[in-house]
Amino acid sequence: MSEILSFFPTRVYRAQFDDPDLVQDLEDACHALALDDTAGQKWCRKNGYPGYTSYASLDDLPWRFPAFKALTKAIDKHVAAFAKSLEFDLGGGKLAMDSLWVNVLPEDGFHAAHIHPHSVISGTFYVAVPPGAAALRLEDPRHAMMMASPPKKAKAATENQHFVSVASQPGTLLLWESWLRHDVPINRAEAERVSVSFNYKWA
Repeated sequence: MSEILSFFPTRVYRAQFDDPDLVQDLEDACHALALDDTAGQKWCRKNGYPGYTSYASLDDLPWRFPAFKALTKAIDKHVAAFAKSLEFDLGGGKLAMDSLWVNVLPEDGFHAAHIHPHSVISGTFYVAVPPGAAALRLEDPRHAMMMASPPKKAKAATENQHFVSVASQPGTLLLWESWLRHDVPINRAEAERVSVSFNYKWA
């Protein structure tokens, strides 16, 4: 008798918001920021960032726009549910959002692979996902330790692959633990891919 046991799963939380008005309000706000945030535009040019992000320029989006405030309130509930499923022992503390920023990715734009240090839960809410836009790609966190491991078959099961892309559409919310390395491949769509990203810390 033999068996294969599975340990140390990597979990990703996905939810779909059925609120087109909120999505539209967020899209309008994101495009307004991309036009008006001169500090953010300057940072993007200086750092070779494709498109626009408010990451380094604005830290008060829920105060500036009601749509971001409503989004934050909704995400709080999903993060609480995700944290419960992960069985975190928060010791009387809680997970609180400590950063929220806009990403407007044009054609041929991409986000290189990265993690989110000093955070517990990270995620993205998708505002505009045109046909052909790249999906978020997640990397097996053990990848750097596989050493002599052979490559996986082209049709390997999802749970056995080294990289997994997670499809999304406007209104999709994705959450993951902040140590999970991820990237966004080149945007092949002619239209802009718009999203709102965020981090939660243990407070």
